[in-house]
Amino acid sequence: MTQTQSATISTRLNWLRAGVLGANDGIISTAGLVVGVAGATTSRTAILTAGVAGLLAGSLSMAAGEYVSVSSQRDSERAALDLERRELAEEPEAELDELTEMLAARGLSRAVAREAAEQLTERDALRAHARVELGIEPDELANPWHAAFASLVAFTVGAVLPLLAIVLPGASVRVPVTVVGVLGALTLCGVVSARLGGAPVPRAVLRNVLGGALAMAVTYAVGTWLGAG
Repeated sequence: MTQTQSATISTRLNWLRAGVLGANDGIISTAGLVVGVAGATTSRTAILTAGVAGLLAGSLSMAAGEYVSVSSQRDSERAALDLERRELAEEPEAELDELTEMLAARGLSRAVAREAAEQLTERDALRAHARVELGIEPDELANPWHAAFASLVAFTVGAVLPLLAIVLPGASVRVPVTVVGVLGALTLCGVVSARLGGAPVPRAVLRNVLGGALAMAVTYAVGTWLGAG
């Protein structure tokens, strides 16, 4: 596997992990909202209105936040690449020495590091410095529009489940059905995120399920209190 292929796979895994986390946020935030409203009223219209509003607000907020974040990251990466490009043009020998030192610091002998630095510089100096010094793949800078769209879709997909679970059943069972469905979905998200991140599955699932259960318990209690008042 080449370094470029490895970087591509790593990028895709990061996006997939971000998608799972976005869906997880959509599940928890929407579940907390609709369960809270269900604690205050049995009106399906009110619950649906609150759920849809929460879905739209949450997905658009996630998209906007991701766009701003990734745009800032991309601007920083471009600025770092521009600086590296100027340094290579103005001080090529100093940059060659710097690349040699960085390769030697990774375990290569001085002679081998120098030869590798010369070959990398001859092939593509900017790419070599971007990868070794900056940890950036010049051809694969993050796209803020892709990030925003992915966050919007992930949050929406996650939010749909608790929204359907709360409005489809009858008033007497809608909260229990929603709780069971949400905890099941959070269990799945915990398993997937743990697998992608190489973390222990039981710990990730327990953390996810407890967080979602706490959110629903608190909002339901507050909704019931407000509805009784």
